[in-house]
Amino acid sequence: MSSTAALATTSILSPDFDDLGVQSGPDGGTLTVWSQHATSVELVLFDADDLDWITDSLPMTRDSAGCWRATSPALVPGTRYAIRVDGPHRPGDTFNPETLLIDPYSRGLVSGGVGDWRSVVVDTSFDWQGTVKPAVPWDRTVIYEAHLKGLTKRHPDIPPALHGTYAGLGHPAMTDHLVSLGITAVELLPVHAFEPEPRLRQLGLTNYWGYNSVGFFAPHADYATARSIAEGPDAVLREFKEMVRSLHAVGIEVILDVVYNHTSEGELGGPRSGFRGIDDRAYYRQHDDGAYIDVTGCGNAVDTSTPAVSRLILDSLRYWAQDVQIDGFRFDLAATLGRDARHEFRPDHPLLRAIVEDPALRGVKMIAEPWDVGMGGWQTGNFGTGWVEWNDRYRDRVRNFWLSDIDYARRAGTAPVGIGGFATRLAGSSNTFSSERGPLAGVNFVTAHDGFTLRDLVSYDVKHNLGNGEHNRDGADMNRSFNHGAEGPTEDQSILARRRKAMRNLLGTLLLSAGVPMLTAGDEFGRTQRGNNNAYCHDSPLTWLTWEHAPWQQDLAEHVRRLTHLRQENPALRPVRFAHEEQTVPGASVIDWYDEHGRTMSHERWSDPAHRTLQYVAQSTPEYEAPNRVLLIVHGTERPVDVVLPHIEGVARYVALWSSVDERPSEPGDTFLPGDVVSLPDTAMQLFRVEDRGTEDPS
Repeated sequence: MSSTAALATTSILSPDFDDLGVQSGPDGGTLTVWSQHATSVELVLFDADDLDWITDSLPMTRDSAGCWRATSPALVPGTRYAIRVDGPHRPGDTFNPETLLIDPYSRGLVSGGVGDWRSVVVDTSFDWQGTVKPAVPWDRTVIYEAHLKGLTKRHPDIPPALHGTYAGLGHPAMTDHLVSLGITAVELLPVHAFEPEPRLRQLGLTNYWGYNSVGFFAPHADYATARSIAEGPDAVLREFKEMVRSLHAVGIEVILDVVYNHTSEGELGGPRSGFRGIDDRAYYRQHDDGAYIDVTGCGNAVDTSTPAVSRLILDSLRYWAQDVQIDGFRFDLAATLGRDARHEFRPDHPLLRAIVEDPALRGVKMIAEPWDVGMGGWQTGNFGTGWVEWNDRYRDRVRNFWLSDIDYARRAGTAPVGIGGFATRLAGSSNTFSSERGPLAGVNFVTAHDGFTLRDLVSYDVKHNLGNGEHNRDGADMNRSFNHGAEGPTEDQSILARRRKAMRNLLGTLLLSAGVPMLTAGDEFGRTQRGNNNAYCHDSPLTWLTWEHAPWQQDLAEHVRRLTHLRQENPALRPVRFAHEEQTVPGASVIDWYDEHGRTMSHERWSDPAHRTLQYVAQSTPEYEAPNRVLLIVHGTERPVDVVLPHIEGVARYVALWSSVDERPSEPGDTFLPGDVVSLPDTAMQLFRVEDRGTEDPS
């Protein structure tokens, strides 16, 4: 870390910022709020039932660090409160002493209507009943990205009262499914308290995904059961913790998608519920004239060059990781968090380093979405030690190889590129992540909440977003998708068969690649959103998972189960480090590449678009597990091919484990000898375990 970054980190960790929010004491509670430019701050207390009935107000006093405090015997669990802030009236400031604002450290929030929020003092005590964090190693991690409500809203084995709730996710019907699928971590779309943007309300739509945070500490109340909502924020938080406890009890980690880059206050003229009224110039990035510097596309970028603001984010992470026992975080538009006072991205930004170096967050998984929409915003591979990043370059190359390249080849007679770039992604993206960080620095994904589902990716050439109210202008235009001959639904059995195999090829690539795989909820069953690639504004059956499945969907889920099992069983598929040509690296996989004739891949073959078949032999380097070697065949054209299994010194045979050609996974165990021929009809993958002489399985 540079001396400048170290100095700035020290300022983030300054004791001046300790104990912000409400702290309980012998005299009730003390509220501390930071505002650098305020001239007065007032604590306002409310009736327990009527959010408009002010029962008391107290002036708050300022210290030299800009922290304002007030103590009241009424600040006890259950109390509703707000603050009112006054300050200079000049460009960049929007103080109004009449506006009721939430405490940025609120553990609980209640709403009195659109844009009308009150903070609530919450009892955070909870009995974890001896459960502990699963602490799954990165190399064994399989992430399942899901929407909290949509995951269980229609599940027939979950009681209706629990549909779409925290309790629903913690129900055995859901945890059993996740365990059977081989999932080790659920990554939840935003569950911090959020609200829809005014524009969506005017259109009769909503912010379903939740990327519009009101506060960074309180769970979203609408995801709790009706009973918990009626009981209040204490019960909502308790239900959330019960969900975490249930998932931990079966070995599944909980990762939260967190939105610290902007808030629901939106662009200038939007709601004023917190930061904007407390100290607009300190909390949001601005030009000198007060106009916002928007690097998020949402109007108001949170200014992490302000030490108190960075500390707020760090304290939020500490709270969720310690009090709520969260196992990891995925940071939305993380490049914004790494921008300095000149609004330029720095990988050694004090906040980025503090997040991965804070002893209070040791062992917590930190995943960056390594981009935003500002200048220099695309930073994949640049987040430094301790960070894991969404690998969009993996997504694009894998989609190209199995979909858009095949589409191109149908029209042009040959694919546009060879197999070399795909092979690099399969082996861990060493051209993106440094040797110090290794293959586990990347979260591999083919789909995510944002974009086509897996089934739509193989069924649509273009987006179909007319229901979003933006005349199909929203959502990505470049999807690298391929409909295989018909746009959307079809009865053509040949097209449907090709689509199913394309999904199996994509899933096989995802779950057999080096790196950390992330599966999108519902893709295991081939879920569709009818071609909508930006369904953020639909809280409806379009986005809720369906749990009644056709036989082909059940078959697809069986492929996922087989692949996750094989991944755990074969350490050669999940290396921790990159191999080195001149030395043995523990935890790495040594890779040899062969063509379809069983010969070492030539330089020309890597880039030849007419030859898109390879054999990938990976041998683990023992560190904590027994040595292991696998052979993966990848065939990337629609022409049939005969593949000659390579002669490798010491190898006795190849045991078939999985093939994307099968509609339903066949039982593993068929054996082949070096020199045997494996015939593939067209695009396909096939995995084998390599057995050496003297180590063959006697069965």
